[in-house]
Amino acid sequence: MSEPDLDIGLLRAFEVLFAQRNVTRAAEQLGIGQPALSARLTRLRALFGDTLFTPSSSGRGVVPTARAIHLDPLVRDLITRLARLAEPLEFDPATSERTFRLALYENPAVMLIPDLVHRLQSTGPNIRIAVVAPDPERMSEDMEDGSIDMFVGSGKASSLWLSKTLFEEQFVVAQRAGHPRGRGPLTLDEYCALDHILISAEGGGFSGLVDDTLAMANRRRRVTVSVQTYALAPLVVANSDCLCTLPHRFLAKYAAAIEIMEPPFALDAVGLTAFWHPRHQEDEGHAWLRGQLFAAAREQGRR
Repeated sequence: MSEPDLDIGLLRAFEVLFAQRNVTRAAEQLGIGQPALSARLTRLRALFGDTLFTPSSSGRGVVPTARAIHLDPLVRDLITRLARLAEPLEFDPATSERTFRLALYENPAVMLIPDLVHRLQSTGPNIRIAVVAPDPERMSEDMEDGSIDMFVGSGKASSLWLSKTLFEEQFVVAQRAGHPRGRGPLTLDEYCALDHILISAEGGGFSGLVDDTLAMANRRRRVTVSVQTYALAPLVVANSDCLCTLPHRFLAKYAAAIEIMEPPFALDAVGLTAFWHPRHQEDEGHAWLRGQLFAAAREQGRR
């Protein structure tokens, strides 16, 4: 007999009847009537091709057959295994060796990852975290198949994902210590006349969000340096007379080497959002990771 048509109700009927050796008491324990239990026993006999239980010689109760005695530990083990299917997947950060993969662009990575790693080392010492550059063409597929646990970025993303806004970030201007212009408030004329460094994600660009904003006021700045990575911008600023205009939390990481000031014109804040696939929503480990990331973002907001 292969692939018997068993269900948990039949297995429980066998288990209880084997333990009670009495149809009346077994039916009471199962919360069903004796006719219903008899119907289940009939199905069990047909499935296993064996009587399974025979009337006791005393006239009270039943006696298991040799086949029933053989089946009893197997049935109890199967019931235990089936019960585990409904149990939540336990996660203990203190002992887990799980690896999480986060997709972040360089700017949010610089702002969030140092604090996140610090939190992970103190609460999940054996947990590993991989920070990778987002691949826009594969992001939906990577999120769906679990290759990426979370994506952190700005703007809108797939409507199929779940999300939480981490914080909104204001833009500021940075210059080197001892800049020839001095430390006073920056005027719009000064801003437009001085050299600037711009981060071009695509590489080689000399115009971006700031330039679009200035163009609306019929103004233009002098972008003389274009780099593709955020990490290079503060180094260039600290060693030249170029200015850069970037999110405050990013530039604050380099405050020892540069001076930060308000821009002389209004720039919209940019929001940073964490995205994850619904397949991870009930995962205890993923919920823990989200909590650590959200806490790291709150810590950034307090600085």
